[in-house]
Amino acid sequence: MHPMLTIAVKAARRAGSIINRASKDLDRLTVSRKAHSDFVSEVDKAAEDAIIRILLDAYPDHSILAEESGASGNTNKPEYQWIIDPLDGTTNFLHGFPQYCVSIALLQRGVLSQAVVYDPVSDELFTATRGSGAFLNDHRIRVGKRVQLGECLIGTGFPFRDFTHMEAYLAMFKDMIPKTAGIRRPGSAALDLAYVAAGRYDGFWETGLAPWDIAAGCLLILEAGGMVSDLEGNGHYMQSGQVVAGNPKIFSQLLQIITPHLTEQLLAENREQVG
Repeated sequence: MHPMLTIAVKAARRAGSIINRASKDLDRLTVSRKAHSDFVSEVDKAAEDAIIRILLDAYPDHSILAEESGASGNTNKPEYQWIIDPLDGTTNFLHGFPQYCVSIALLQRGVLSQAVVYDPVSDELFTATRGSGAFLNDHRIRVGKRVQLGECLIGTGFPFRDFTHMEAYLAMFKDMIPKTAGIRRPGSAALDLAYVAAGRYDGFWETGLAPWDIAAGCLLILEAGGMVSDLEGNGHYMQSGQVVAGNPKIFSQLLQIITPHLTEQLLAENREQVG
């Protein structure tokens, strides 16, 4: 295992232990609302602090981009930047719904190079190093082999913070339902992407995501032999927050369904975010 990945795994497991302890006494947690349907708890903050401490102890010259605390560490055009979601699926966690994870990724000169997605409930550890493949608990994983969309299970995420593009999303969803074997929305994008890498889902799409939601999961998929893009089929998913992913055959079929429903407003907003 790459030394930097080893440190990231250590940080993810430490955060996972904090989350597991807190899950036994949810009624005692202090919770605040960041936005509509977007919550943060003291557990998110404690897990994030633990991750950052471990990463910066090992690599004090690295930069951090974390969901709760934003940018920290060396923010002056660093070569290395860690992207952290200490608890992806906070709403699930607060309801005792066991679908959430820790997500940690490393950008090296702007390119994803290390990824960890850790599910503390099932103790499943998804890892990837660029050029070295993707793994689940040390076993190599690959994206699914299905080639017919009608046989596929597809993951997605409903809009929950910003409803500006709800009609466009619902049109995609309506068109997708009869062309697949099923659609799932458990509520943790990072874990959904890891499931694509492991072949549990055949594909995935969502809009309105942040870099910490998708960075680790996207590298897992790429290293597992899959494809990732924004909703237009371009490589700007980290900037736009749009993601389509799947094995090469299913990926192209998903894009064919999604792209006709991209409104001018959605395209304009996301192109503005890209650049």
